[in-house]
Amino acid sequence: MAEREVSAVADVLTHVLAGYVIGTLLSMRYEWMRPAHVTLVMIGALAPDFVKIELLLPDPAVSFLLGVPFSWAPLHTLVGTLIVALLGSLFVSPDLRRRALALIVVGIVSHHVLDIVLVTATGHSYAVFWPISGYRFPAADLFLSSDRWPALGAGVSALVVWLLSRHRHGSRQV
Repeated sequence: MAEREVSAVADVLTHVLAGYVIGTLLSMRYEWMRPAHVTLVMIGALAPDFVKIELLLPDPAVSFLLGVPFSWAPLHTLVGTLIVALLGSLFVSPDLRRRALALIVVGIVSHHVLDIVLVTATGHSYAVFWPISGYRFPAADLFLSSDRWPALGAGVSALVVWLLSRHRHGSRQV
């Protein structure tokens, strides 16, 4: 696997594991949360990276097919991912939509927070709130998206939370 592909996998894995950790911690707090609810948080944490569909269907190809200017980039903004969340919530029954939407949004927010702390060449993050605002937050410059240590940290966190969850569920059954 090429270096670029490994770094992309590490980035996606970090977001999914962060979603798992957050969802599982929420499930420890809220009795109504089940594994399917944790999965919704994980999907939300992955949603902004749906922009990577551009690797399969490049913007120019879609523009040519549709006959209008096109870009996948808005999928990696808060507004774009909220639209994805709203559409995704339509796949659950109407009585569960609000809860599903809230859990997906929790995952989305975790993704954007992690991306805002990335090291950037400009020292500023991407325009998270575009098209509402073009403001770019100062980047925290904590790590590169190609770094593997965030995935390792997320993996260790996920393992600890998984063990705590199993222990907690085991003690409930006694």
